Amino acid sequence: MKEFSGFPGGKLAYTPLPDLFFSELLPVINDLAELKVTLHVFWRLHHKKSSEQYVTLQELLGDGAMLRGLQGLDPTPEAALRQGLERAVARGTLLHLKSKGGEHYYFANSARGRGTVEKVLLGELQLGGGEVLAEQAEPGKRPNIFVLYEQNIGLLQPIIADELKDAERNYPQDWIEDAFRIAVENNVRNWKYIRRILERWAAEGKDEGTGRTRGKTWYTEEEYRKFIKR
Repeated sequence: MKEFSGFPGGKLAYTPLPDLFFSELLPVINDLAELKVTLHVFWRLHHKKSSEQYVTLQELLGDGAMLRGLQGLDPTPEAALRQGLERAVARGTLLHLKSKGGEHYYFANSARGRGTVEKVLLGELQLGGGEVLAEQAEPGKRPNIFVLYEQNIGLLQPIIADELKDAERNYPQDWIEDAFRIAVENNVRNWKYIRRILERWAAEGKDEGTGRTRGKTWYTEEEYRKFIKR
């Protein structure tokens, strides 16, 4: 561990953060890459010109300090950066636009950031990469499977991440949300239980609106424990 010698005296540059960051966001961010990327993006935005209230993916990929801070968190720092950005967008901390030229733009989900995104989408503001394809994320967007897992089960472990990605590819979003809801209702906060619900729906069909397979009542926590001990 590299020891920090402390902040020097005198006038220092600073980066302000809203109190809501500490009271609402910090307690629920369990992924270190997401936290580091979020803070770094806020820092970069604060030091941008007022006319450029966005950070591009290329800027971040070329930031040596950012990449050094992500070493060891994923197969590569670049992969950790992309994962951190994806999670921050899914959580709603950052907003994301992609241009037809393939550039990715990230904005803070603040009044100013939302206003900038709106101007871009209305054609009132042109970004460096040209016309945008569409808004890739917006406030209130339905949470992805990683956010659902952390909100309903707990800290995401790397060994589970690939299974979650497979589930997100193989099952409709409505099914995933309903399966998590059933697990919470039955107090079985276990990914294997949720996966089994999805597999059963895929094999036998799912009754819309009921959240249950035909004629099937899902196990409670006590019943589930007895079942897995067999």
